[in-house]
Amino acid sequence: MAAKLVYVLLCFIAQLHLSLAGEGNSLESVPDLESSMYLSIDGYPCVRLLNLSGEIGCANPGRGKVVAPIIRFKNETVLADSSAILVSIDDMQNFFTRVSNDINFAEKVGGVLVESGAVIQGFSPVENFPQAKFAPYTSLNYEWNPVGSGIMLKRYDFPVFLLSQDSTPVLEEMAIKNQKNEKAYAVNVAEFDLVMQTTKVGTHNSESCLKEQSCLPLGGYSVWSSLPPINISTSKQPKPILLTVASMDSASFFRDKSFGADSPLSGMIALLAAVDALSRIDGINALSKQLVFMVFTGEAWGYLGSRRFLAELEMHTDAVNGLNDTLIELVLEIGSVGKGFSEEVNSFFTHTAGDSSMLNETLNAFQLARGSLASKSITISTANSSNPGIPPSSLMAFLRKNLSAAGVVLEDFDTAFINKFYHSHLDDLSNINSSAIVAAASVVARTLYILASDDKDLATSVLSSINVNSSLIEELLGCLLTCEPGLSCGLVNDYITPTSTCPNYYVGVLLGEPSSMPYREYAGDISRFLWNFLAERTSTPLENTSSTCSSDCNNVGEVCIKAETAGMGVCVISTTRYVPAYSTRLKFDSGMWKLLPLNSSDDMEMVDPVWTESFWNVIGLRVYAVQSATYDGIVLLAGIAVTVFAYIAIVATRAYITKALKQE
Repeated sequence: MAAKLVYVLLCFIAQLHLSLAGEGNSLESVPDLESSMYLSIDGYPCVRLLNLSGEIGCANPGRGKVVAPIIRFKNETVLADSSAILVSIDDMQNFFTRVSNDINFAEKVGGVLVESGAVIQGFSPVENFPQAKFAPYTSLNYEWNPVGSGIMLKRYDFPVFLLSQDSTPVLEEMAIKNQKNEKAYAVNVAEFDLVMQTTKVGTHNSESCLKEQSCLPLGGYSVWSSLPPINISTSKQPKPILLTVASMDSASFFRDKSFGADSPLSGMIALLAAVDALSRIDGINALSKQLVFMVFTGEAWGYLGSRRFLAELEMHTDAVNGLNDTLIELVLEIGSVGKGFSEEVNSFFTHTAGDSSMLNETLNAFQLARGSLASKSITISTANSSNPGIPPSSLMAFLRKNLSAAGVVLEDFDTAFINKFYHSHLDDLSNINSSAIVAAASVVARTLYILASDDKDLATSVLSSINVNSSLIEELLGCLLTCEPGLSCGLVNDYITPTSTCPNYYVGVLLGEPSSMPYREYAGDISRFLWNFLAERTSTPLENTSSTCSSDCNNVGEVCIKAETAGMGVCVISTTRYVPAYSTRLKFDSGMWKLLPLNSSDDMEMVDPVWTESFWNVIGLRVYAVQSATYDGIVLLAGIAVTVFAYIAIVATRAYITKALKQE
């Protein structure tokens, strides 16, 4: 009875609050009461990352939630008290620059809410020369990324969220109400729950947080596959290797909003389309050179994938069984190719390094491949000789390892990025052109065939049989660069059961012990899709087509593909493997990660940041109205009055009933 009375009283007080606020919603349950008071906001957080030098990213300053009134940012904004600041994407760079330069202003920033929307100007939160320390040359002040601001690589002791499209107008309206009603009894506030474990335990760099187990290293799983499959049990002399690479991970100020459409996904999709085209031609087994395709992850965070791949090659581990670094003649990287279409022409540039004779052969093959295409609206030019060297790319890791192989990076730019949204959440599907990807894939597929063939006088008819499936590219774009259909599309679901619909290309953290055969839940959706797709496209079917499997196959050289779909896969002959991607300074030992001593003979280890990500319990953002002390007093008095009135009414009613019963 008492509990029911309390509930009725709470509902009455809340209804009184809503009535005074001009809202007429009825309350019928405790969830109704809570939802009427608090509104959860959809958004994408900026989180805390660490390296050997310190921290970057965002977090609540302490162990508790942050609550602050919502105001809109203007350049002349002066903050009197802690505030939750609503910032347009156009003002984002100016805002964070002011935070870095104005300590008094920064101290009053309780949290930041960034509006969704497009920008007219460019926005790239990384440096002008991304990951310059890994460059195999000394001109580290060169600006490959002219619009880069570097704001993503700084530490902020306040929470930051990117609002969803639906949440943005809600917060805009609240900011306007707060501005109009500065002296009103109620104010709209934002409550940020972005408490990082590293903040709680006081571990402020990768070495300390790994010891205290308050973080995990960034990493994931790269994938490689050979066409045709490599017979590791044969006694025949292995063929020279043409290694074609691309990247699958991008970066963004906001952890879970990272598409990387042009940089680097356009290159990855072009690679997949080229593999598909080459897999459908006759005589692939007769080629004089071995085609190997590799998709790295972790490249945005210290070239984790390519550096670990090279380390695995050096150690001859199971992850690279069948490969030998001394056999690699060429590393062909497909970089950003999604913006190569301009004025009805697809323009690409080759950035080169390494062995000159192999480079000349490769560049000639590119021109022969271009000339064999029916479309004449494709140009391939050698990058400007005034460039300091190759642009930021996985090839840098190969060059720093002093491999004798020649290296070519195919890009849609010459002297500087034309992608104005490099490593930002705005590098989405609208930032690229599918015809440029089709053109790049077509040129790469035919170039590889020319280089791998013994026949130096290839007939045009042979090259004409190598055709890229433009419909496949459109399907890949819809699956991998949108949320609808996203990873729920038929192509992806034919291979895996994804854990989410909306793709995200942030590398994430490495779970469990690194392995060339990781547990399914430890390899991300994209890695698993790539493994299955490449394994099927590069495979040799078994004579017994009814050979089904659930995880492994019985014979050497066979792999089980599509095992996630309907719980039953198919065995095929394919050389497709996972390669763990994580820092070469780390070792997983006795259930935890340990930092290895620095190897001074390894140039890349000397500059390895060793990136980690903090643990957290819950990340949340909600808004609600709070009132002044005067208003609180009014509500309290109203509650007391209601309680007194209810008590008097109960006493009076009881007395009346007692008197009436006595009279009877």
